Amino acid sequence: MGYYMRVFSKGSNPVELGTIRERLSAAGLKTQVLAEGDEKEWDEAVLAHPNGREFAAIERNPVVPGALGAEEVAEMIDEVSRCPPASAADWLRAYLSSVKTVYAFEVLSGADEDDGWAAIRLAMSVCQDHAGGIRQVDGEGFSNEAGLHILWQFSEDVTGLWWMAVLDENGRWVSYQMDLGNRKHRQAFKAGRIPDGVSASTPERLQGIT
Repeated sequence: MGYYMRVFSKGSNPVELGTIRERLSAAGLKTQVLAEGDEKEWDEAVLAHPNGREFAAIERNPVVPGALGAEEVAEMIDEVSRCPPASAADWLRAYLSSVKTVYAFEVLSGADEDDGWAAIRLAMSVCQDHAGGIRQVDGEGFSNEAGLHILWQFSEDVTGLWWMAVLDENGRWVSYQMDLGNRKHRQAFKAGRIPDGVSASTPERLQGIT
């Protein structure tokens, strides 16, 4: 079983591989974007280092009845139903029901070399920017459209600071920075509230964005 990171997009038109290639080059990342056949109506592609070693495999799965994309969405809807907080799970079920495309990134061993991880994250951003969407990472959970973490699927031994968001009484996301290893912080997040003693705040990358 591989390690996957996914973008669940509401857009049905595929992002062009040339767009991913251009964004990677503009960021100074020497990453090859390889695929066979039509680069506009592609189903599979890989990211590779300049030496040809592949470090991520990408699948574009349209969400249509009987197809893999529909199966992925159905599995995720079932999975999030069992994860806290309940308010985020409800939001995700509604959001996932409107998804049209799943971009699934399988991370390969070569990702630990050079700028592999940076290239994967940027390629995911290109897919997300194309038509909007949210992300899911195995062993972590889901983020909302602003990239703030909203669902608890971490292992029990996780630690570190993380940007989270919970829904307020008006259905708006409120962000804050959480200590993942703090038991009281975990309990509060799972209950859908900001931990006592922690103030709502916004990551610098989102400041000024309305």
